Amino acid sequence: MRGQGRPRGRQKRLAALLPSGVGGTAARTPFVLLIVVLLGSGLITLLLLNSALNQGSFELSKLEKKTDELTDEQQALQQDVDAYSAPGALERRARRLGMVPGGSPAFLLPDGTIRGRTSAASSEGAPLSTSAEPSLLGAAGHTAPSAPPRPQAPPVASTWRPNDSAATSPSPAPP
Repeated sequence: MRGQGRPRGRQKRLAALLPSGVGGTAARTPFVLLIVVLLGSGLITLLLLNSALNQGSFELSKLEKKTDELTDEQQALQQDVDAYSAPGALERRARRLGMVPGGSPAFLLPDGTIRGRTSAASSEGAPLSTSAEPSLLGAAGHTAPSAPPRPQAPPVASTWRPNDSAATSPSPAPP
């Protein structure tokens, strides 16, 4: 009987080392469920992330299209501003408002003398000089052949005269 006791002792020791069929399956079930839940949540997260990226892509393409439209509108408005600020257009609008060119200017120097001759503006006014209209000038500075020839404005002459009564009158002394 002694021989039979030993195998039982061995069986008990081996049974203690190896998990039993029912107890091992029960211990694996929470681990398998944890892995399945982690994989499922990872797939759902990936799907949501992909949807968000697609939505962002659609919004980006809409914004790019709107940017192109606004750029075109801005360029059209800039062309309108350039057309209105051209020297010829400014002159036409000023004449419609009843404005006339001021003629040749006179300058008041720091010492109280006047340089240049003033004259009253007439309804015909002085013509614009070619330097005021750069679009009519060619590469060499000559008037383009398609533009009608304009008479040159009289140059501002240095007409400072020390004998002029306005230039030589002493200023009153401060009190």
